[in-house]
Amino acid sequence: MNDILLSLFLGIVQGLTEFLPISSSAHLLLPSLIFGSNDLGLSFDIAVHAGTLVAVIYFFRKEIVLMTRSILINDDSLIAHRKLAIYLIVATIPVIFAGLIFSNLIEQRIFSISSIAISNLFFAVILLFAFLTRKSNKNLLQLTLYGALFIGIVQCFALIPGASRSGTAITAALLIGMNLKDSSKFSFLLGIPTILGALVLLIIEIQTLDIIYNPINLFIGFFVSMIFAFFTIKLFLNFVEKIGMIPFVTYRICLAVFLLLLI
Repeated sequence: MNDILLSLFLGIVQGLTEFLPISSSAHLLLPSLIFGSNDLGLSFDIAVHAGTLVAVIYFFRKEIVLMTRSILINDDSLIAHRKLAIYLIVATIPVIFAGLIFSNLIEQRIFSISSIAISNLFFAVILLFAFLTRKSNKNLLQLTLYGALFIGIVQCFALIPGASRSGTAITAALLIGMNLKDSSKFSFLLGIPTILGALVLLIIEIQTLDIIYNPINLFIGFFVSMIFAFFTIKLFLNFVEKIGMIPFVTYRICLAVFLLLLI
């Protein structure tokens, strides 16, 4: 597979898997496993992360503006948005500390195909459990500070390759009784500071390296990941309550088995 096709493929993968509860790291293994393709490098990782970040910010632009206004302006009509902004900040704190504590392990990327497959399988089963055993139907307005903190703590497991960031956040939200659509919405909003943090770390890391990059590959990765991420968010939020989590769990189990068979 040449670099342009690989850029296109990885842009699609990043755009889809960043927000679907199906594990991006497991999918990013596929080109090398199937086609024997090389890694496009750290600069490409930055491009596709930037693409998904732009997509989620644009999709939730109205909510972001209202949350920002709620913090800057003392307006009673914006209380709900102020609470949401605070909850997102609280939910982001655990992953910041976890990232700092385990930064050396994360940078070394000590993982194998089997560990990613097993992790993917394990967290898929936990997601299925949370989905099937949910008993209440709370919305975002009923989220509490402790609930937001719990979601943030569980999201830390997404640092394990194969766990899925959106998957862990949605799982945690379901476990505290939130409805599926608002669980997904909070997970996507929580992705903004999380992806931004990952992007900053990648940019810091690239400063220490002598990087040679292809601007065409970077543009393809950025643009494709942005477009696919935007429509993934839109379609997922529109249909998630109809389709539920079982199709995603089934897919993750099949993917895990496929990866294990390739070893």
